[in-house]
Amino acid sequence: MDAQLLAQVCNTPGISGFEEPIQEVVTAALRPCCDEVWRDRIGNVIGLRRATDPRPGERPLRVVLAAHADEIGMMVKSIDGDGFMRFQPVGGLNAQAIVSQRVVIHGQQPIQGVIVPARDGGPPALADMLIDVGRPREEVVRLVTVGDPVSFAQELVQLNDQVYMGRNFDDRLGTYCLLAALQQLPAAQVDVYAVSTVQEEVGVRGMPPAAYAIEPDIGLAIDGSVTWGAHIPKHEYLCALGEGTGIYLMDGLTIGDRRLLRFLFELCERHQIRYQRNIGGGTDASALQRTGRGALATTVGAPTRYMHSTVQLAHVDDIDATVQLLATFLQHAHELEPLIR
Repeated sequence: MDAQLLAQVCNTPGISGFEEPIQEVVTAALRPCCDEVWRDRIGNVIGLRRATDPRPGERPLRVVLAAHADEIGMMVKSIDGDGFMRFQPVGGLNAQAIVSQRVVIHGQQPIQGVIVPARDGGPPALADMLIDVGRPREEVVRLVTVGDPVSFAQELVQLNDQVYMGRNFDDRLGTYCLLAALQQLPAAQVDVYAVSTVQEEVGVRGMPPAAYAIEPDIGLAIDGSVTWGAHIPKHEYLCALGEGTGIYLMDGLTIGDRRLLRFLFELCERHQIRYQRNIGGGTDASALQRTGRGALATTVGAPTRYMHSTVQLAHVDDIDATVQLLATFLQHAHELEPLIR
């Protein structure tokens, strides 16, 4: 576990549509371990690690690892006569999870604020919440403009020796695992495309252009595997913290390719990587699977408790298992060639 890289990735802001800060971190981390790194028109960062010793006259398989850089947040919608701000959700916000949370408005300068209910009584709805920055209106309008992005202020915390807490493990854990796997990869007989996608939280918008341009043969999205917790019964989800990386059987947008799933399970068994079967929500794998000629695709990722809140939890062993699976997969992905050619 590279705690310094994890903290940098998780503490850098970047809500959907405003991913520039985190994409700069990703670009810097990919340059030393990729042959090429570029950014496409929509904002995806793509790193290419060319195959080692490709066969003469043959195109190596193209394998994509994709993690979305964006996190859920808000956009300033209006500023009232007292300097309080209403906001537009960017991504799937849980009203109960965000009230009383600290936020940062990224205006002319970063401004700290808090989310408060606009009226007393009953559980607040998102439409009934305000951001209070504790400043007079004339100062607020000088520093903040309608349309400015707002991110949650919670930074990475190590709760104990095994468990971390963060506001955006969906999907900054995926970003970390993507970068760590590329940094650990000694060589591969496939062309590896590391893709840090944008705007996944608002409808898987970034991955389709990247998949169209790359034309991958195989693709793994890296995203959180939902696990049970204090308010989620065990029977609703398959994964638990500390039991290994999650491998998606299906989600709301994708049914994992059965051949690819079998290969991943066998790799885990052969290399003693702990894993769990997962059924998830919806990820960049859908665009990998369905763009152009299509690709063998599914999703893997560390189980994450309390997704889409500011107190998401993840286990160190699960994060490490995810990195190990990704690096091992890239070293053996060429073995899937008979299924594709």
